[in-house]
Amino acid sequence: MTKIFLRNLLAASAITFSMAAVAAPAALPSPSMAALDIKPLDKPLHMKFCIFDLVGTQGDVFSYAKDLVLQARKWNLFVELKAYTDERVAAEDFKAGQCDGVAISTLRSKQFNFFMGSLDSVGALPSYKHMRAFIQMFGTNEKLNELSISGPYQTVAIVPLGAAYVMVNDRKIDSIEKAAGKKVAVLEWDKSQARMVQQLGAQPVASDITNFAGKFNNGQVDIIAAPAVAFKPLELYRGLGTKGAIFRLPMIQITGSVMIRRDKFKDVPDFDNIVMKLRQYGASQVETVFGIIDKSEKEIDARYWLDLSPAETEKYTKMMREARLQLTAEGVYDKRMMQLLKRIRCKSDPGNYECALKDE
Repeated sequence: MTKIFLRNLLAASAITFSMAAVAAPAALPSPSMAALDIKPLDKPLHMKFCIFDLVGTQGDVFSYAKDLVLQARKWNLFVELKAYTDERVAAEDFKAGQCDGVAISTLRSKQFNFFMGSLDSVGALPSYKHMRAFIQMFGTNEKLNELSISGPYQTVAIVPLGAAYVMVNDRKIDSIEKAAGKKVAVLEWDKSQARMVQQLGAQPVASDITNFAGKFNNGQVDIIAAPAVAFKPLELYRGLGTKGAIFRLPMIQITGSVMIRRDKFKDVPDFDNIVMKLRQYGASQVETVFGIIDKSEKEIDARYWLDLSPAETEKYTKMMREARLQLTAEGVYDKRMMQLLKRIRCKSDPGNYECALKDE
């Protein structure tokens, strides 16, 4: 039951991706040709790029993308942008070939690249230190570049959006057992979530990005998971009320993915080297992103945060590990990604008990 609860609770955090993204990009610096050391293409290349932004063309994500489009022209790359307020439609248009590139949540991107889409897995990157390590590795490791390619698709960039924290409308809901009978927001596009929440004895409430916050704020659901950058834009303090709490235990690292159809770039010389340079630049700028995330977390009123004891933290860490193992065995997560993330954890903390185990 613990594993079932964790899977559904954490998967629900994907629906916060849009507002997390909206809160972050405005402060990011636009790359320059000098910084990237990329020569202009020999001949013009035109592409269509689809972007998920809940606010559409008025959103900060789309606005930032327009700045990048202006930079791209200097490389002889001409990009037509299309904004989507529905992430599902953006993903479907990308699949149908109506987009040469797309910006969506990494959880949603799993259908295009199972390995990369497994990055946002329960408890696999416990801190931002671990997330930073992955971003740096992604920008330098040639093997990871190979794994970022799956059929016609490639993940060219990963953007951290912050840890998802469990938010409850009553801080007495502080255990798995106490979740029984409570209403939990679940992604309507993953029908297995509703089934498993029901097995727990909780009540799944089908939600999407456009309405999950309203359901929490209006008391229609008791539990959600969200990163701090979504707290103010979505007014989640209304859902917390006077009795709610945010558990200060990162349950999952939420990220966004930028994906392309590689055949569009088949005539671009040394394309993989260009991708690696773009990632390396992104890694050099990642502290700006983490600064935004840190600011968002510190701006949340201290009265909402609820710290777990070391014993409880260890208990839930082990629960998440067990859930991760089960979900990998069930084919929900890619085993290779789980092994990679374990190496990152064990490099940071080689004395951890899990480092001597061979089951992940």
